[in-house]
Amino acid sequence: MKKLVTVLLLTPFLAGSVLAQKKKLSLEESLTNPAFGMSIRQLHGFQDGAYAEVVTAPGKGDVLVKRLNDKTDTLLFASAWQNGKKNFPRLNWKSSQFLYGMMGTELSTYNLETKKAALVATLPEEAENQDVEENNLFVAFTKEQNLFIQKGAQAIQVTNETDKNIVCGQSVHRNEYGINKGTFWSPDGNQLAFYRMDQQMVTDYPIVEITEKPAKVRNIKYPMAGQTSHEVTLGVYNLASQKTTFLDVTGPKDQYLTGITWTTDSKYITITLLNRETNHFQLNAYDANTGKLVKTLFDEKSDRYLDPQEGPLFVNAALDFVWQSERNGFNHLYLYGWDGKLKKQLSSGNEKVTDVLGTDDKGQNLLFIQTGGQGMDRIVKSVDLKSGKVKSLTPTSGVHNAMWCEGKTRLLDVWSNLKTPKQIDLIDVTGKAPKMLKTFANPFADYDFPSIDTLSLKSSDGQTLHARLIKPTNFDPNKKYPVIVYLYGGPHAQMVTNSWLAAANVYMAAWAADGFVVFTIDNRGSYNRGVAFEQAPYRNMGTPEMDDQLIGVKYLKSLPYVDGTRLGIHGWSYGGFMTTTMMSRAPGTFKVGIAGAPVIDWAMYEIMYTERYMDTPKENPQGYETANLVNHAQNVKGKFLLIHGTSDDVVVWQNTQAFLKKAIESGVQLDYFIYPGHGHGVGGKDRIHLMKKMTNYFKDNL
Repeated sequence: MKKLVTVLLLTPFLAGSVLAQKKKLSLEESLTNPAFGMSIRQLHGFQDGAYAEVVTAPGKGDVLVKRLNDKTDTLLFASAWQNGKKNFPRLNWKSSQFLYGMMGTELSTYNLETKKAALVATLPEEAENQDVEENNLFVAFTKEQNLFIQKGAQAIQVTNETDKNIVCGQSVHRNEYGINKGTFWSPDGNQLAFYRMDQQMVTDYPIVEITEKPAKVRNIKYPMAGQTSHEVTLGVYNLASQKTTFLDVTGPKDQYLTGITWTTDSKYITITLLNRETNHFQLNAYDANTGKLVKTLFDEKSDRYLDPQEGPLFVNAALDFVWQSERNGFNHLYLYGWDGKLKKQLSSGNEKVTDVLGTDDKGQNLLFIQTGGQGMDRIVKSVDLKSGKVKSLTPTSGVHNAMWCEGKTRLLDVWSNLKTPKQIDLIDVTGKAPKMLKTFANPFADYDFPSIDTLSLKSSDGQTLHARLIKPTNFDPNKKYPVIVYLYGGPHAQMVTNSWLAAANVYMAAWAADGFVVFTIDNRGSYNRGVAFEQAPYRNMGTPEMDDQLIGVKYLKSLPYVDGTRLGIHGWSYGGFMTTTMMSRAPGTFKVGIAGAPVIDWAMYEIMYTERYMDTPKENPQGYETANLVNHAQNVKGKFLLIHGTSDDVVVWQNTQAFLKKAIESGVQLDYFIYPGHGHGVGGKDRIHLMKKMTNYFKDNL
């Protein structure tokens, strides 16, 4: 098995006397020390190449500073804007001098030139899903199931639903297919499109809340695979006429409405209509005033599934638009006219476009980010919309994340790689060499830090699998070490990249400081590798992923310093499903397993996610039967800890209870731990408790 990349030792070896003075990284510090994250707060780029960021001044709270070359200017203290408060809201820049932001339920502005703050609107305390319109500073928000608009002191009620099962202005389809909100302002700010979701036909699911005596049941609408789904429509509220028009969307009532996009002239709305089978979509355009269908621009089909994550990007007054599609095996960019005809393909190759940044000030070049190194890198590129010529703007290998500066002639690029902790560069759209603005020092320079390697293995069908290996601190090749395998393994996630620490969490280095080898492999089914790689688990979730994880195990056992009898494994959510899969379908491979919030039976998971990858239980009974880990609970060997939050409304608690029941019936001893009142993740101060729980479990049993 050939190594793809062999990386640095993150902390240089020094003389023994100096090494002895290095600090040991503790688990608690790995979770709580903010310096380790090297976070950049609220970055903003100016036309002159300067940039602003929020920093914290001891005793004074948040400060907005502007940096240019070696000069730093203080622009604003949070206390000067927010009535003595020490923290900024999320800052939004209307111009280089004018800021606005929501702090709780208050929308306020600040003029950096006049140094004056103004309170624009105060929302009700119950307001949720706030969405600020930039031109007029109106705010869309929801209260319970209804949608409102705040115009200064005036509150407009847009919807008046009396049934709590009919919800307006909120995210729909369980946040799948790129959906993350429920309101969409028109470019001119005079109209608001919004989702209306009817859930009356969806089965109630009980979540038991224990904060009161007696405990209370909170019913949620949770459409499980194969069951009845909710129905979604799209309304448009016109602020001038104060009337709502619902778009004339036809087709099955349980289809998905995603990619909601206004045209630049605010006349039309496009919707990607994806069927429930997820193998066919139409891109439709509707008249925002009448709600009538204007045209179907084009459609796409797949013999497996489609996964549209973005709507069209309109690039000029003629309503030409850029569309993202995986039709050729990798996500690429295509330029279409308003007539629905393809003009040209803008990106190509066996690397995937991951982000589209938009056009420059002249509308000539489109900026986007594409993977490199078989998914390990992220490269900022530009393409000339007329000629189709593509240029790479980031010559240094690594993971680059860019954002526009004001004026859209330059970008701020925040990037890292295995040797570079973090750096901010200024990128010129013309392709000039990037200018370094800021570098970050290694935050672990004073710590006895482990080495991190990346490597590549091969799947059974010959595809490259990227992996990360963290060796124990003060590694001795003559010793035998236990291993913790961390995995996720599911769609829309990638665990290993050519970024700082190879994308490992700092707590994994703390595990290495305690004498563990820590290993991760991105199996088939994980993200940013193209259709063939990502769709390998189709209708058979868990099996190709398990095969690839076993390839990783084989590699680990080939290493002379690994004790193959002391292997542990841990994952959360899909990673919990995979951990449970490894412990029950490949019993004896791992001595210890810890599964957090795992899906156990895909028939108990949501329609929008599960049916895309597995079809329905009726259509694919064998796939569901094989992947149902209740059927394998009797096979578990070794020490196995299941963890679940009792209020989990993503992977419902019933999953692990079903597995536990079958294990008890089979005489299999398991360990089980709950986090009362927690949802799908465990946050706050309880996060430290969780990590200590897991770490001690590995220490005690490995």
